[in-house]
Amino acid sequence: MTVLHTKLARELWQLRSQALAIALVIGGGVAVCLMSIVNYSSLQETRTRYYEDFAFADVFSSLKRAPRHVSQRIAAIPGIARISDRVEGLAKLEIPGFDDPVSARLVSLPVGEEPRVNQLFMRQGRVPAGNRNNEVAVIGSFAEAHGLTPGDTLRAVINGHWQVLRVVGIVESPEFIYVLPPGGVLPDYERYGVMWMSREALAAAMDMKGAFNSLVATIESGHSVADVIDQVDLVLERYGGTGAYRREDQLSHRFLDDELRQLGTMAMIFPLIFMSVAMFLLHVVIGRLVATQREVVAVLKAFGYSNRSIGWHYLLLTLVIALLGLAIGIVAGLWLGRGLGQLYMEYYRFPELRFHVTVWWFPGLALLTFAVAGLGGARSIRQAARLPPAEAMRPEGPASFRVNVLERIFSHVRISQPSRMILRQITRRPLRSGLSMLGVALATAIVMVGNFQFDSVAMMVHAQFARVQQQDAGLVLTDPVNAAALYGLNRLPGISYVEGRRSVAVELSHGHRKWRTALTGMPRDAALQHVIDAGMEAVRLPAEGVLLTDFLAEALAVVPGDSLTVKVLEEERQEVEVQVAGITSEFMGVGAYMSLPAINRLLQEGPLVNEALVNLEEARATGIYDQFRDMPGVLTVNIRQSMLDSFYNTLAKTFLTFTFFNGLLGGVIAFGVIYNTVRISLAEKGRELASMRVLGYSRQEVAHVLFGELALLLVLGIPMGWLVGHGLSAALVLALQTELYRVPLIITNQTLALSASIVLLSALGSGVVAWRRLSRLNLVAVLKTRE
Repeated sequence: MTVLHTKLARELWQLRSQALAIALVIGGGVAVCLMSIVNYSSLQETRTRYYEDFAFADVFSSLKRAPRHVSQRIAAIPGIARISDRVEGLAKLEIPGFDDPVSARLVSLPVGEEPRVNQLFMRQGRVPAGNRNNEVAVIGSFAEAHGLTPGDTLRAVINGHWQVLRVVGIVESPEFIYVLPPGGVLPDYERYGVMWMSREALAAAMDMKGAFNSLVATIESGHSVADVIDQVDLVLERYGGTGAYRREDQLSHRFLDDELRQLGTMAMIFPLIFMSVAMFLLHVVIGRLVATQREVVAVLKAFGYSNRSIGWHYLLLTLVIALLGLAIGIVAGLWLGRGLGQLYMEYYRFPELRFHVTVWWFPGLALLTFAVAGLGGARSIRQAARLPPAEAMRPEGPASFRVNVLERIFSHVRISQPSRMILRQITRRPLRSGLSMLGVALATAIVMVGNFQFDSVAMMVHAQFARVQQQDAGLVLTDPVNAAALYGLNRLPGISYVEGRRSVAVELSHGHRKWRTALTGMPRDAALQHVIDAGMEAVRLPAEGVLLTDFLAEALAVVPGDSLTVKVLEEERQEVEVQVAGITSEFMGVGAYMSLPAINRLLQEGPLVNEALVNLEEARATGIYDQFRDMPGVLTVNIRQSMLDSFYNTLAKTFLTFTFFNGLLGGVIAFGVIYNTVRISLAEKGRELASMRVLGYSRQEVAHVLFGELALLLVLGIPMGWLVGHGLSAALVLALQTELYRVPLIITNQTLALSASIVLLSALGSGVVAWRRLSRLNLVAVLKTRE
């Protein structure tokens, strides 16, 4: 062990608290990076293997009714590897002890064998037997929400007939990782689920014997999915096909893909922000740390050590601290990544989490960490190595010997001598003071970035469930009915107001851009559900033309005045040109809206509606829900409060948990920054502070000089941090937009106060440590002349 190595070990021990604080800054960046990568990679790997192992379909198609032999013609289409024709339907359920309306999607299973496409993962029990017409397998999310286990029974209305169903299995399917009720934009595990019945039983219940109304298929590699879809549509067109679509347009996959893409974006952006901040802070901290050892550098050079040896010594000091930060970050990142992955498992319903860690990540992280540490300390280390011995023996002189502008301004102000010393210290070293101030600002900003989403989610809730949706419940009808039927609904006891809508599945296209969505017709004077603009004000629907949400308009590259091709995917499947009348703003989902008369004209039909929004008398709500369940024309009931609960229990829970972890690590970094700033200031000013004590200044006056400078840096740095944090948050919001939701940029006073409080608490804790060290300051040791 060389002399410099011995010195290194001794200095690391002497600087252990500062080294740990710097390591926490690095470790926070590494932890965010590893947590994001592990979580994203594990979920991607889990989904990929799940799709492969259970034969998730590449092509989906729904139709009115087709004889089973038609599926053989489709199976012969070149490129199709596997095919499964199915019967699908919808049931309204009666769950003991649960009063709200409940519905389920029914999917048939082939008798005596696994489906060839979209196979099931069995959690409990078995699949329904072919000779039993009342057995069902239930998706796990719905079963857990109601505590269902194999052997339980429940009543259901299938195709207008009551039937008692017996649960025989709890399953998962790659087709329904993300389960959305008809007309809903969020999962509701208590009120909507998926069930599987034997082919014979469901076909009999739905009057579909010898026929099918749903088809899924996988495609051989190397074949064009678009060509296969065109041929499938050609075969199914005469049987009421609504247009086959690829996996990318399947709702569950599409929303899951958006969520994972958003996670991937956060996996890049958050580590980039954290590591950039860590590199800058290392530049400030290491620079000031090395500056306190000018006399040590002089002694080393006097003993013959070269510039390279001294530079390597201080670089090694930086790398050892970085290594400690790397170790802390890896442990924390793996732990947080696994915990966050398990949380997402509750949301995404994968059979199991494939915790995916690649060994090559760790050399990459090490290289990144050492690069950040090296770049952060490079300038200061180079300056220390090149410092002439004679210059190094003298204390560092002030940058300016002149009275500056601020000193002239405050020369006529009666302030204490210690306060004047603080002002002179800051103004005569503007670069160092500016960097310290920027360090405080970045610490504030990084806490802001980790916490502003809480306010944004609150705004999303307000916009969606207070401004846009004002109905108590929404009814999706089995078939369009004359709008006059709403008067009969409005006369039911307990219903105070009814509003009808017409919704139809369409494909919107503009040039080569296409988007499958629902086109919704609303009354021009709608009172229960509004279309809003960016200022959250209700927008009156135009007499003609279509309104698009901003996200959809951007995806289709259209602006008001452009012409949009609307291809209806139901009934006659007409294709018409419609002008874009305006752009709306919504935070959840995407939508296209027309006035109700306009969409009726577009569909060449009378005044029809297939959705009804209702307001209820709270005291009679339970009885009304029972009536809705018994109405044969009501397909599903979406309750606004249940959608709000679902939002908080699913999307908001996972999103805000990721945010919380980042905010926590941001707080750790903030503490590391402030603590090092205080400790190094104490080391730099040790001689001056001791001199003040010898000259008769009290301990409080001496502390005023030390902590007054920090207070001034905080007062100036925190507002600067708010500006930096606002910019980083705006960039993050822009990068996190998906079809499912767009996070608005909302930064409230509470967020600003929280970020400032964390920085101030870090300063307070650091100040307590510095006060204790100041109290134990050895005046003789500090002031004695060094030979």
